[in-house]
Amino acid sequence: MKLLDTFPTNKIQDLEYCIGRIFPFGATITDGGVNFSVFSKEATGCTLVLFHHGQSEPFVEIPFPEEFRIGNVYTMMVFGIQTETTEYGYRFDGEYAPERGLCFDKSRVLLDPYAKSVSGRSVWGREPDWDKQYQHRGQMVYEDFDWDGDKPLEIPPNELIIYEMHVRSFTENKNSGVKFRGTYTGITEKADYLKELGINCIELMPIFEFDEFENYREINGRRLYNYWGYSTVDFFAPKAGYASMAPFGMENDELKSMIRKLHKNGIEVILDVVFNHTAEGNENGPYISYRGIDNRTYYLLTPDGYYYNFSGCGNTMNCNNPVVRNVVLDCLRYWVAAYHVDGFRFDLASILSRDEDGTPMIDPPLLDSIAHDAVLGKSILIAEAWDAGGLYQVGSFPAFGRWSEWNGKYRDCVRRFIKGGAECAPELFWRIRGSNDMYGCRSSAASINFVTCHDGFTLYDLVSYNEKHNEDNGEDNRDGSNENNSWNCGAEGETSDAGINALRFRQMKNMLTVLLTSRGIPMLLSGDEFANTQWGNNNAYCQDNEISWLDWSYLDKNRDLFDYVRRLNAFRKAHPVLTSSSYDFGHNGTGYPELSFHGTKAWEINETAPGLCLAYMYAEDHVKYGIKQDCFIYIAVNAHWEEHRFELPALPGGYEWRLAFEAYGLSTDAGHEKKHEDQSCITIGARSTAILISVLTKDGSR
Repeated sequence: MKLLDTFPTNKIQDLEYCIGRIFPFGATITDGGVNFSVFSKEATGCTLVLFHHGQSEPFVEIPFPEEFRIGNVYTMMVFGIQTETTEYGYRFDGEYAPERGLCFDKSRVLLDPYAKSVSGRSVWGREPDWDKQYQHRGQMVYEDFDWDGDKPLEIPPNELIIYEMHVRSFTENKNSGVKFRGTYTGITEKADYLKELGINCIELMPIFEFDEFENYREINGRRLYNYWGYSTVDFFAPKAGYASMAPFGMENDELKSMIRKLHKNGIEVILDVVFNHTAEGNENGPYISYRGIDNRTYYLLTPDGYYYNFSGCGNTMNCNNPVVRNVVLDCLRYWVAAYHVDGFRFDLASILSRDEDGTPMIDPPLLDSIAHDAVLGKSILIAEAWDAGGLYQVGSFPAFGRWSEWNGKYRDCVRRFIKGGAECAPELFWRIRGSNDMYGCRSSAASINFVTCHDGFTLYDLVSYNEKHNEDNGEDNRDGSNENNSWNCGAEGETSDAGINALRFRQMKNMLTVLLTSRGIPMLLSGDEFANTQWGNNNAYCQDNEISWLDWSYLDKNRDLFDYVRRLNAFRKAHPVLTSSSYDFGHNGTGYPELSFHGTKAWEINETAPGLCLAYMYAEDHVKYGIKQDCFIYIAVNAHWEEHRFELPALPGGYEWRLAFEAYGLSTDAGHEKKHEDQSCITIGARSTAILISVLTKDGSR
């Protein structure tokens, strides 16, 4: 049955067509036909171009009659299309005057910005036919997936433990133990592993369709790709090359199946999204979509038609233009509604606050709209609060009561302190509190705390290399950050020195201990839980090989570290005082301050003075089985190269201190902690940490 009041009035070959519906944009399969709708403000004409799958030449081209244009939207309903075997694109006619930002070229077939599937890169790394003029074409998608009652999980943000991963890197190694390596299904196969580790949220590096052959090259016989994918081709289509079923047109369903499986295991899915620029690059870049559709609407342009480059990638999206703003909102709504995505991390999000001339705005309409959108009302929103144009907004990002931020200051402070930066102690108190000096008008859930992420050293490399080693990237080691705050513990790279290796594992545990006992939302980098290495490469953006792929053999080799992280995650979840988003640290029902800081002497600390020894204690007001059983958690941190004796705070009557974690090797499951022999003090070894927990003894109320 065809749509009410929709009758074909024109015919070309075996296809009939008529004026379509403006909304939704893109190609929408309806009963009996496909509705095409596309925007262009300055084009003088538009033609729909249809291809049989994989064919070089179109089988039909249908110009939009003038009466099919409503305002600045071209819309057409076409009947008789074989949707599963048809690809499509558009030609736009108009003025070509690059000096004024007009780049229309009717000879080019362009990708629909709202295409829900993109052909051309269905098998990862399969070299395309470079003679093929139109590399990326839209495909039509049936929205008929059976979610079996699933919906976004809506876990309170302060309870999240985020795990950042790259889809391909996570399971591509042969020793990953999965059948469909490097794919969405590969992640599905690892759901039990993630659950065992204690992860309740994964953050996927870009999965919007991108071209891994962008800037493709070979160096010393090794292929280098656009591996990370921070260069979007299409905002509405999943990366087909990450799907084992993409050659059969099933990448959409495979990704949805992955999300459904993870949700059943209590794991949310956040997408790393890149709206700050596109894969079209600067004025020398390719025509893919936006440039040839409406260049002056979609990009920030200088008065002489060149591209502002606040992204460092050639162009900058004009995000606060009303049309572009709607594209971003439509995209986010689509991923939440159609894919049940739980939230988003916005790459170089400060660009989203810039005006049409690049000026930072006080109240950016896009950020405001995202924060208050009805569909996105329960989605977690995370900003990378800086850009390549020098705008740094960590702690000052326009949050509108909703946005969280990657806290780069947390990362830098913890790194410097743990390697021996006594001058960082005064700042570290703020970071452990949840950075209330930065987010005091919000909550600690605004702070995404991390020590490592995809961009930089892995945790193991952070304690194994003083310098970056990016020679394999073919840029003479000029790429990647020079400011890593790393320390190799006495030898550069791999070593057989048992003392150095032991110190490295203590340092990793030290940073993880602080991270997972700080207020705020912790984020781990995939593989850090078993000391995965990139051999000193701190910018593996182009490496589709063992440099980037997780080496799962380290899981068995470093099982002690994995268990330490697993137990820390469980410990954090078990104690709401650690995950609270409140900044009220005063006395609670325990009679103690909810969070207090100490030196080597209990209750004595100068928070403005440099130092390498500190401790902090959480007091959890708790009732169990109708009996008041408060809990006290004491974390001692010794970043000094000598051991120190820490005086323990006195506990209420009936309680005793038990040792739960110690970076020299101890980690226990809940309920298995052993009584600490000296209830008045604990000696913390050189460069180490420890966590003690109070237990109500049989001599008390239990």
